[in-house]
Amino acid sequence: MKILHQDEHLLVLDKPAGLPVLPDGWEKDAPYLVKMLEDEYGNPSTGSGQGIWIVHRLDKITSGVMVFARDAETHRALNMQFENHEAEKVYHAIVQGNPKWDEKTARHPLRANVGHKHRTMVDNKNGKPAETCFKVLKRFQARPEQGRGDTALIEARPMTGRTHQIRVHAYALGYPLLGDALYGAEETDVIARPALHAYSLSIEMNRERFTFKAPYQDDFRAALERLKR
Repeated sequence: MKILHQDEHLLVLDKPAGLPVLPDGWEKDAPYLVKMLEDEYGNPSTGSGQGIWIVHRLDKITSGVMVFARDAETHRALNMQFENHEAEKVYHAIVQGNPKWDEKTARHPLRANVGHKHRTMVDNKNGKPAETCFKVLKRFQARPEQGRGDTALIEARPMTGRTHQIRVHAYALGYPLLGDALYGAEETDVIARPALHAYSLSIEMNRERFTFKAPYQDDFRAALERLKR
């Protein structure tokens, strides 16, 4: 993994896709991000080293910017920013289909951990409020000879933090993420995972605003190059 920023208060990483943040329920002995970081920086609960504190999470399949606190005070301050929606998160995603809009806000209530696949679903009666702002960045025309239809690169700004929120809201609008079979996408050989990347994260430290950005992972970049061709 690549370190984007490190000081006595913060550790900002470019998380690779395929690495879970916490132990995977199905593969409990598989490597996970927090354990790897604790081996390097210590564990605050055991008093070994300065340690790291989890502030937010990314899905196993998602690449990009992720921040950890390195002391309890910073952890509390960042938690407040995330709870109050003051931390600005920007994701980039490739969706299946050509959206009929340039910008769109999804406000479908969501209920998590449904069924044996633990999917999140739209539930207008029992779901929790959720909001995601979408913006089309680039459109790619269909290539029937390559066996694919229209696609688009979009920006997603989640205003809330529900499980799988961007993936489900994109699906609910009719444009599932490319490669996201769990949420209705067709099979593709363009990318082997749901095409979602945490592009930037903006937080406040000592009354100053900081923005961290992560470049596209190789598979995401290769997918875009293929779609452009």
